[in-house]
Amino acid sequence: MRKLMAALLAGGVLTTGPVAAQDGAIAAKVAALGRINSATSPTLSPDGRRVAYLSNVSGSPQIWVRDLSGGPPRQVTNLPDPVGAVFWSPTDDRLAYTVAPGGGLNTQIWIANVDGSGAKRLTPGGKENSGLYGWTRDGRRLMVDSNKDNPAARDPALIDPATGAWTMLTSNKGLNAISDVRGDRAVVGRLLGRGDVNGYLIDIASGKETLLTPHEGKAQTGWGELSPDGRTVYVASNVGRDRQAFGAIAIGPDGRPSPIRYFAERSDAVAESAVLSDDGRTAALVWNAGGRSELAWLDAATGRVRPGPKLPFDIAFPAEFSADGRTLALTGSGADRTTDIYLVDVVSGAVTRVTESRHDGVDLAELVRPELIRYKAHDGLELSGWLYRPKGVSGPMPVVFNYHGGPEGQARPTMSPDAQALVASGIAVFAPNVRGSSGFGKAFMAMDDGPKRVDGVRDIKATTDALVAMGIADPKRLGIMGGSYGGYMVMAGVTEFPDMFAAGANLFGVVNFETFFAQSEPWMAAISTTEYGDPATQRDMLRSLSPIHKLDRIRTPLFVLHGANDTNVPVVEAEQIVSAMKARGVPVRYTLFPDEGHGWRKTPNRVRSTTEIVAFFVEHLKPAALAAR
Repeated sequence: MRKLMAALLAGGVLTTGPVAAQDGAIAAKVAALGRINSATSPTLSPDGRRVAYLSNVSGSPQIWVRDLSGGPPRQVTNLPDPVGAVFWSPTDDRLAYTVAPGGGLNTQIWIANVDGSGAKRLTPGGKENSGLYGWTRDGRRLMVDSNKDNPAARDPALIDPATGAWTMLTSNKGLNAISDVRGDRAVVGRLLGRGDVNGYLIDIASGKETLLTPHEGKAQTGWGELSPDGRTVYVASNVGRDRQAFGAIAIGPDGRPSPIRYFAERSDAVAESAVLSDDGRTAALVWNAGGRSELAWLDAATGRVRPGPKLPFDIAFPAEFSADGRTLALTGSGADRTTDIYLVDVVSGAVTRVTESRHDGVDLAELVRPELIRYKAHDGLELSGWLYRPKGVSGPMPVVFNYHGGPEGQARPTMSPDAQALVASGIAVFAPNVRGSSGFGKAFMAMDDGPKRVDGVRDIKATTDALVAMGIADPKRLGIMGGSYGGYMVMAGVTEFPDMFAAGANLFGVVNFETFFAQSEPWMAAISTTEYGDPATQRDMLRSLSPIHKLDRIRTPLFVLHGANDTNVPVVEAEQIVSAMKARGVPVRYTLFPDEGHGWRKTPNRVRSTTEIVAFFVEHLKPAALAAR
């Protein structure tokens, strides 16, 4: 703890352990990959002539505004802390946005004019965590949630920016997110537990709740928006089916909801996200088809769904329609292209790129597009993942297995500077979707719940064995890395299979479920019992699943990276590992970022993380020099 405090006081990065030397040209390319910028979260002005968005070109995510008729973008905020979301008022030139102090999750909500003047914080400014979901359609209030009244809950509320007054919709009823407000009604999604989300219709004046999605067992309802007349709620849900689909709920004159009428579903894809135009005529639907995004249009009047244009990128995140409903703003990303803002013409399908994020020192044409690999688990379950293969390399090669977080996350072919930097150094990367991942239906996602987590851990061995059997991976040069829950998989991998990996990098991962439940945010602990287990009744199981009690098995050199302001997975998780490894004489490297939370938002930290991770794996996996480099 003394070293931690010293680093915090100095405002620097605490690093222990040596950094391996690298070839100069490759080292420069790796650093350049870590600096790749991105543009996200587009929000349009009321007249549709300008767009505000987040870009990290200045060193951390900040608000920028661009005139769609041309000219350079203008930076609106220049804060020491990253901005997490931004929404343009539908009626004037005000912006609402979130700020994350110290890069952590104690997020605050602010409002300012589009030129940056008049900035005002609307939340108390303490340790509470608030989420922002946009403006009400009349521009009078903001849709938010906050744990300011109860650390174990996220209450939905409306804030009047003019007066600062809060209107609480519910109180102390778990984790809530407002997806839409029309008139005197609000649509709220309530997280009952990981993988279990209910939709509610709330009367704002009385606080009366109407359950929209009754179901048995786990089911998720995501997108929910009201029609202009308030008689229909459009949703994305898997109530009554395995894969999430798009549907609608009719609200009767008595306020009672009908069962969901599904109008679009696919056996090869899940309904991922959607957005409804303000006039309620059109919805943009996004399918997740095996990890790639496909756009479709819903005609709300007829219920007809037609395919959208073929997108020039792999992953799409729709944001909002223009006020006239003719244009859709979204974020697009791909493995070999920067993450940027795009506009889609609803009638013609034309896709226009608005931003071009900087990638100085990186030739995008040289980046690797991953290939989808399918294989079998120990019990015959089909698994899959994305292989980033170095160009010009064949035969068994060093491979780093990169596990996603969540655990309900999904590995997808999106921009990954870490993966591309490892590939540039001659190391292949495989990003698997083991059981418990999203994107493959709710049955697949529930296969690692509680005591079934051991099967998810067994998938680690099945994954490495498969790539070795295919002749892709060299069994003597295997690495494993991951962030958050992926960090847990790293620690599970090196403890359950101590002879399998030559190196492991744990980024802000869980190592001890007892300390995780005790010291993470109360709301995070509350929702995690259905996924991991209940510490009050399943203590022994959680102990058996915790790698901290098996550290005597570790023979793998470790690299641990963590943010000091992480409230999801507190830094005590990293400190336990590092102390135990040092006491046992096992090689361990530790980098602590004092100005980050759960993940890295500041460019210098991202660059340092990427360069040090690559140097670590190069040292231990010893890739052959590439003739083409």
